[in-house]
Amino acid sequence: MNNSNNDEMRKLKLQVEISVDGCITGPNNEMDWLICDDECMKYIDDIVESVDTIIMGRKMADEFISHWSSRMNKPDDPWNTFAKKMIEIPKIVFTKTLNKSEWPNTEIAKGDLKDEINKLKNQDGEDVLVYGGASFDSSLIKEKLIDEFYLLVVPIVIGNGKTIFRDLKEIQKLTLIESKVFDCGLVLLHYEVKKN
Repeated sequence: MNNSNNDEMRKLKLQVEISVDGCITGPNNEMDWLICDDECMKYIDDIVESVDTIIMGRKMADEFISHWSSRMNKPDDPWNTFAKKMIEIPKIVFTKTLNKSEWPNTEIAKGDLKDEINKLKNQDGEDVLVYGGASFDSSLIKEKLIDEFYLLVVPIVIGNGKTIFRDLKEIQKLTLIESKVFDCGLVLLHYEVKKN
């Protein structure tokens, strides 16, 4: 899916594992409840293949990049090839505190969130994927910058974890594009955001 023609803007896609009650981590950033199997991994890999840029918030960047760097360097790790892809895809980290990137294949964005995202969407290229962190995801959703949600719903209820929909001030209507049940228990809900 190439959006390099001038008629169509790049889409901003959010892919995240989420609890039934809408949390993406526990209250202390616990993520030990996340699940995945080979079929789900293949699906996520296909999403990644449709993009040429990953964006994330500053808090997420250290954890994300060090996690995939270490897995990339373990030849026996079943996620090794995917990890290599995660490191090689160009990334943009949104931050107010850093002036230059500490990570490979990574640029810094310091401007207004809406302006930076709209500038990115108007550039030539494939779509853009968000692996943001709870507060960064929340900001993007609040500003109506997400075009598609890939919610991988884990069969668990957290109760008081961190949600990505907490800052939403008005209803956002969605269109279901696809749903899928994986053997591990995850349910994919792929939505497109309805534009007014």
